[in-house]
Amino acid sequence: MADALFEVDDVPLASKGTIRLVHLYPREMRIYGDLGNTRCLQRRIERHGYRAEVVRHSPGDPFPDDGHLFIGGGGQDSGQQRVEDDLERHADRIRSLAEAGVPMLMICGMYQLFGNAFTTVEGKRLPGLGILDVTTQGGAKRMIGPVVLDTVVGKVVGYENHSGATTLAAGQAPFGTVVHGFGNNGEDRTEGARTANVIGSYLHGPSLPATPAP
Repeated sequence: MADALFEVDDVPLASKGTIRLVHLYPREMRIYGDLGNTRCLQRRIERHGYRAEVVRHSPGDPFPDDGHLFIGGGGQDSGQQRVEDDLERHADRIRSLAEAGVPMLMICGMYQLFGNAFTTVEGKRLPGLGILDVTTQGGAKRMIGPVVLDTVVGKVVGYENHSGATTLAAGQAPFGTVVHGFGNNGEDRTEGARTANVIGSYLHGPSLPATPAP
């Protein structure tokens, strides 16, 4: 799935060396099984004959800007607030990595923080990185259930559980089109967002082992 989802031209695959997989905020942002995406990528990297080095980045740690792949998971509003300061501290470096084409998969809460802003249901505004041109508004309605998407890499499946309604700005490509489920907001049939090699999505599951093809 990694090869299908990401263009990995900049990753030194030909060397059969080490691929460094960075998991952002694994303690704060790991609800609904998103740790499984990291474990899945680790195993798939190893099956292709490379060494997978998993680096877990927590608030206050030096930022591992030599990573080849970045993964982030979902979290409650309180978890997003705990990582906000650290994310802002390293914002410029993360943006430069994204602009350089480093593959990143951000799920749910981290997807929201990779957007322009997330406003909680209580009205607290958490500024995002602006890598994905989306905004999210917390609400009382939860969007829960299985999801099936049509994407440029084929069908993708997962499970969503979020109260944030995300809106894509004009020109921002979604990750996929909803076949079944709610998606970004339950109204426009978009799900997630994709800019270059950065993908944001609400699909838990975890989505990578749940979608072993194409």
